[in-house]
Amino acid sequence: MTYLLFVTVLWAVSFNLIGAHLAGQVDPYFSVLTRVVLAGLVFLPLTRWRGVDPRFIGGVTLVGALQFGVTYICLYLSFNLLSVAEILLFTVLTPLHVTLIDDAMQRRFNPWALLAAAVAVIGAGIIRYDGISADFLGGFLLMQLANFTFASGQIGYKHLAQHFPSEVPLYRRFGYFFVGALLVVLPAWLLFGNTEQLPSTSTQWGVLLWMGLLATAVGQFCWNKGATLVPAGTLAVMNNLAVPVGLLLNLLVWRTDTALLPLFIGGSLIVFALWISRLGAHQPA
Repeated sequence: MTYLLFVTVLWAVSFNLIGAHLAGQVDPYFSVLTRVVLAGLVFLPLTRWRGVDPRFIGGVTLVGALQFGVTYICLYLSFNLLSVAEILLFTVLTPLHVTLIDDAMQRRFNPWALLAAAVAVIGAGIIRYDGISADFLGGFLLMQLANFTFASGQIGYKHLAQHFPSEVPLYRRFGYFFVGALLVVLPAWLLFGNTEQLPSTSTQWGVLLWMGLLATAVGQFCWNKGATLVPAGTLAVMNNLAVPVGLLLNLLVWRTDTALLPLFIGGSLIVFALWISRLGAHQPA
C-alpha cells in the first residue's frame, strides 16, 4: 500500500505539470518518447538478462508496450480533444477495467472487488463531473483505450510476478518494461511526431526530466511493485485515489477553483471503497 500511496501523490503532481506546461505546447509523441528514454536510462543498466525466464521477459515487455506505450500516447492525445476535467472524469472507469480483467484472468467472479471498484468510480465521478462537451466522443474512446491498456498492464505484471518467482529482485527485472514501451512510442514519434513542437523553454525541459526520471522510472516501478502486494480490489480503488489528491494539489498549489463539497463526498466514498476492498479480501470469491 505504501508504494501505491507514494505514486498516487507523485502522479497527481505530474498530471498537473502536464496540463500546465506540456499539453498543447509540446508534441505529445515527443513527450512520451522522452519519458521512456529517460526511464530506460535509469533501469536498463540494472537489468538482468541472463538467469531470467524468457516468458517473464516477454511478458513484462508486453506490459510496458500496453501500460505505458499505448496508454500514454492515448492520454497525451486526449488533451487535444478534452478538457482536463473531462480527462479526469473519464479516468474514473479504470477500476472497473482492473477488476474485470483480473476476474477474467483468474476465471472467477468476486462481487466484493467489483463493488469496491464501482463505489470508487462513483466517488471520483462526483468529484469530477463538471459537464461534458458536445464533441467528446473521440476523446472518450481514447481515454477508454488508455484505461484498458493501463489496467491490463497492472494486472498482467501482478500475475507475471506471481507466476515467475525469482531470486533476482524485481528492480533488476523491470528494464524490459521500457523496452516494450519504446517499441510502441518510437515508431509513433517517427510516423506522427511534429518536430515544430519540441520543448522551447527550460521549464518544459525541466518538466520532462521530472516526468521521465520520477513519474516514469520511479513511479512505474513502484506502482507495479505495489500492485503485486495488494488484492485486485484494492488496486482498482487506488487507481482513483489520484483524483482527489490531484484536485487538492490544484487547490493548494495552483490555486484553481475547486468545489469542496463534491471533493469531500467523493473522497470519502473512495476511502470507503478501500475498506470494502479490504473486507472482500477475506471473503471467498
